[in-house]
Amino acid sequence: MDDLTARLGACTICSARFAATATAHRPNPVIWFRPGARLLIASQAPGIRVHRANTPFWDQSGKRLRDWLGLDEAAFYDRSRVAIVPMAFCFPGYDAKGSDLPPPPVCAKTWRAPILEGLSSVRLRILIGGYAQRWHLGTRAGVTDTVRAWRDHAPGIFPLPHPSWRNTAWLKKNPWFEDALLPDLRARVREVMDDDAA
Repeated sequence: MDDLTARLGACTICSARFAATATAHRPNPVIWFRPGARLLIASQAPGIRVHRANTPFWDQSGKRLRDWLGLDEAAFYDRSRVAIVPMAFCFPGYDAKGSDLPPPPVCAKTWRAPILEGLSSVRLRILIGGYAQRWHLGTRAGVTDTVRAWRDHAPGIFPLPHPSWRNTAWLKKNPWFEDALLPDLRARVREVMDDDAA
């Protein structure tokens, strides 16, 4: 795993792609995993704040996600227990409208399988957003339908919408998420985080 993370940290396969974006930034893989982690957070890709801070979910989305999981900052960033493995490790840049570009598929094709093989202690997978859900579940359903069917995947997998504040309207339209899913999610997270045999 040390060799793998070293190679990932030096990855430049998207250099030309990133240089052509409005931010014209260089690759900066944000790496946050190590063997022994029992909780896997499979997200989309770092945003600009995460790119600059070199720490995943170092933004308002991270605060909301930690609340959803029932984890404080120290537990969330404990790499011995939590692995954060996005579908792309670098900030992909902005499109013409100022929104984040999608994660480049080449990143998952290159790195995802060997990384997940090295995370053999994972007991719970949190799948955030459509890209992660399609990769891990092979689903063609939209995020709402996938998250609504969360009981089909629990207790080992919980699909979630992105914790962005842009999804506040979605949360209001889908009260079952906070009323039914989150209590079960938090209970499973506590179990996995606190029990080595979970």
